[in-house]
This record gives sequence, structure tokens and C-alpha cells, in this order.
Amino acid sequence: MASLKEIKTRIASVRNTLKITSAMKMVAAAKLHHAQQVTVGMQPYEAQLHAILTHLLASQQVMETFDSALVADKEGFTTQTLPVKSDAKRVAIVAFSSNSSLCGGFNSNAIRQLTTIVKNLREHGFQTADIDLYAVGRKIADASRRMGFSPIVVTEGEDTTLEHQALVEHPNYEGAALLAQRLIKSFVDDKVDQIILVYNHYASTASQPSVFENYLPLVLPRPSKTSNPSPLTAKPSLPDTDSYCILEPSGAEILQSLLPKVLLLKIYSVLLDTNAAEHAARTVAMQIASDNAQKLLDELTLQYNKSRQQKITAEILDLVGGLQR
Repeated sequence: MASLKEIKTRIASVRNTLKITSAMKMVAAAKLHHAQQVTVGMQPYEAQLHAILTHLLASQQVMETFDSALVADKEGFTTQTLPVKSDAKRVAIVAFSSNSSLCGGFNSNAIRQLTTIVKNLREHGFQTADIDLYAVGRKIADASRRMGFSPIVVTEGEDTTLEHQALVEHPNYEGAALLAQRLIKSFVDDKVDQIILVYNHYASTASQPSVFENYLPLVLPRPSKTSNPSPLTAKPSLPDTDSYCILEPSGAEILQSLLPKVLLLKIYSVLLDTNAAEHAARTVAMQIASDNAQKLLDELTLQYNKSRQQKITAEILDLVGGLQR
């Protein structure tokens, strides 16, 4: 049985750990609240851009004159489609993670998703040399090196050792635009045939699933004019572009200008999504750690009190026994 001094030392250690985890939980919760505000504030703008894009695509005249190397024209191509070596010579993966630990399974889930995608690509005929990996976050960069990749870094300055650390901790549109422009240029220049995003999606404070989706070629929604949505799901929308709108300049030119904005905004929204998911995962992890520390503290305190009471009882018995002699 541990001595009273050892138990007391453990109690002090656990109490100090509890203070740290509680403080980290409060900091993560505050950062999560800020990240949620930024994400919610951007959603109307992003939704309106997609609404304009969708209604432009509803115009038959626009679609007949529109031509872009960014749009997928494959039958059955979706955001969850992985390329085959016969269809694509080279692919790029943009993987997002955090720079630090203590956030539960946040980083391990993203790394597991990346490992699964790389495995599937290799099964489809791709080698490591056929895959460009952009690592946004220190943890995913370290994991990619262990997988045999040399992560590509895009920075404004000469220091390329940061691996988007500042971008992960403080998402900003300028940094996201820099990365998006690099990706778009590599796709338009035919350096890569497909670009895949891997990140953790903030579904709720308790759920941050790891997902992947195709970034380029872009899978555009093609609404059907004959569709009749339910009144419960119908949302206010823009008027039909063929019947009510006069577009200046032409719809095709507007679409050509709108697509890059949507692509740049996508990278920024993924950064914000990843940032919110990280803070949510850390909040939950620190809450669980605090609960476990409190439980252990209660057990150690009970053990200390029992040992102390047992020691006092033994001393009293020794004293009574000595008096009886």
C-alpha cells in the first residue's frame, strides 16, 4: 500500500493537471465560439454565390456558350470520385490538420483518411511520385513524411519551413487565396489532373468526421427546371435567368469570373471548418480529461482518508495496548 506521503504527492499532481485541462478547455471553448461566429457569418455570402452560380447554370444559353477547363464533364463524376491512372496521370492532395496535439482523435482521423485515400490511389495505379501532397498543418506534414512524401509548401515569404502553421492557427482569406491560386494554376497548366481535399468537418461540438472531396475539376450543380420541390424544403431563390434576367456582360463571362471566386472561397471555408473542428475536438478532449482527473482525484482523496484513518486507529490501539501493560 502506498504511503500517505506518496498519495498526497499524487493528489497534488492530479490537482495541478486538473487546473491545466480546465484552463485549456475554457480557452478552446472561447476559440470555438469565435470560429463559429466567423463560419456562420460567411455562410450567407457563400450561399448567395452558389445560388447565382446555380441559376446561371440553369440558363441554356449560358451553358451553350460557357467553356471552362475547371468544370468536370465526366459522366457520373461526383465530389467523392477518386481518379484512375488511365484517366489521370497525376493527382494532388491537400490535407488539413492542426499544429499541436491534445485534441483527441482530430489529427489521427485526418491522417487515417489521408492514408486510406493514398492506399486507394495506389490500388488504382498511382505511385508516390504521381501524387503531389500539400500539407496544411504540422501534424499532417509529419505524417506525410513518414508515408514517403515531401509535402509542398506555399508561403509568401522565403521561409518555407512553417508548413502553413500560421494559416492553420489563424485562417485568413489572403493565405487561403495564395494556396487556391497555386492549386488552380497547377490544374489549368495540366500539371495535375485532379485535386482532392482531406479535412475534418465541423458537424457539431461532439462530431468532427474526417471527409474528402474533389476540389478540381469542379462538380457544378445542374438544377432541373422541371423539378417541383416540396413546400417544406423550398427556399427563396433568384429568378430564372432565361426569363427574367438581363446579364451584362454575358452570362458566360460572369460564370467565368465567378468560378475562381467560388474556388478561392472553398479553400477559405475548409480552413474555417477545420479550425472550428479542431477547437471543438480540443474542448471535448479537455472536458473528458478534466472529468477523468476529477474522478481520479476523488479516488485518491478517499484512499488518503482511509489510509490516514487506518494509521490513526493503529496508533490508538498501540497506545491503549501500552497502557494496559
